[in-house]
Amino acid sequence: MIGGMKNMESLDLSNNKFSGEIPQSLALLNFLEYLNISCNNFDGKIPIGTQLQSLPASGYIGNPKLCGAPLNNCTTKEEIPETAASLKNEYGGSIRESLYLGMGVGFAAGFWGICGSLFLIRKWRHAYYRFVDGMSDKLYVTLMVIMQIVELLGCQH
Repeated sequence: MIGGMKNMESLDLSNNKFSGEIPQSLALLNFLEYLNISCNNFDGKIPIGTQLQSLPASGYIGNPKLCGAPLNNCTTKEEIPETAASLKNEYGGSIRESLYLGMGVGFAAGFWGICGSLFLIRKWRHAYYRFVDGMSDKLYVTLMVIMQIVELLGCQH
């Protein structure tokens, strides 16, 4: 229920005598900037999500059986969350592998789109080299001016 409130930015459930595990859906709140569930009876691991581990540990105090980042007081071995383990696409590969493959293909297409255009179109190539040459001249002049200013300031002391 709470996980459906995608745009929630602040949540304070402190001092309410809640018990049990923190709902997994709380990890779905991507815009959550403030969370205070202190002084309850929560137990188990803090759900792994983009926001919950980056929030201050003070929002979790007063729950002695609660563990996980940012508290880091779990005595058991870290487990792979169900959501991460179940993220498989229909071809058997993970979503992360698909993301990396897409990023690689996108980088290659963009790189060769720019470099290929510079290689094949003479006007673009000449314009690019004039731009780089002009920028290097401006950088050199700026560097020399700064060095002269530093040298003048050094002589005054």
